[in-house]
Amino acid sequence: MDNYKFILEKYRSKNDRYLCPSCNVTPNSFTRYINITIRQHLGDHVGRCNREVNCGYHYTPKQYFLDQGSIFSTNRAMNYKVAIPTSVSTPSTYIDSELLRTSLKGYTNNHFVTFLKSLFGTEKSLEAISKYKIGSSKYWPGSVVFWQIDRSGQIRTGKIMLYDPVTGKRRKDMLPPIQWAHKAAKLRDFKLEQCLFGEDLLNDEVKVVALVESEKSAVIASIVFPEYIWLATGGLDQLNKKCFVLKGRTVIMF
Repeated sequence: MDNYKFILEKYRSKNDRYLCPSCNVTPNSFTRYINITIRQHLGDHVGRCNREVNCGYHYTPKQYFLDQGSIFSTNRAMNYKVAIPTSVSTPSTYIDSELLRTSLKGYTNNHFVTFLKSLFGTEKSLEAISKYKIGSSKYWPGSVVFWQIDRSGQIRTGKIMLYDPVTGKRRKDMLPPIQWAHKAAKLRDFKLEQCLFGEDLLNDEVKVVALVESEKSAVIASIVFPEYIWLATGGLDQLNKKCFVLKGRTVIMF
């Protein structure tokens, strides 16, 4: 499939959005996958609904070809051949702890840390940085790494982002807007299974868990309201799978 890449079609007008085959609510909520080589869509049902909370439909090209019992051939644009069935699943891979360790420095040039210190001072900021093992990255000058460490201490990946050191707002003019540590480190054949940001803090089984979306919010709230364990989902992707670790816990979601 290397010669034929599929991406979600970029928005140019309402004509690029369709009726979701799952929820059938609004005519412009569904984004279809398109072959960027030949500018051709797959089936009408292959795409993603932007109503992530109320619908959540996402049917990928990979699922499409698996359901067809075929893989995409690189010989012709729309030619298929039978895939070899396999029951062996690829195990999740993890980041080496040395990569995390080497990121725990450079805080004077870390824009997020600069903003954090402007709110809470050096001592409280460094306590939060240490608790969440916040790193620095050279991917963009001044960028931060929010590491995803699961309850067993395995490092799933890290999310690299750039913030304004004065306002604390995320820079959304970067391309891509975020980067993953395993991609920045060019780790090949990396199978990512995300977890909650701060999940390793769940070893404290007494405190109530407070769940927010962004990593920045979790870090700041942990300083203001330390009586809770503050975790972040980092988005809606794989939300049910990420939150399974919270089973049996008292959780407040914001």
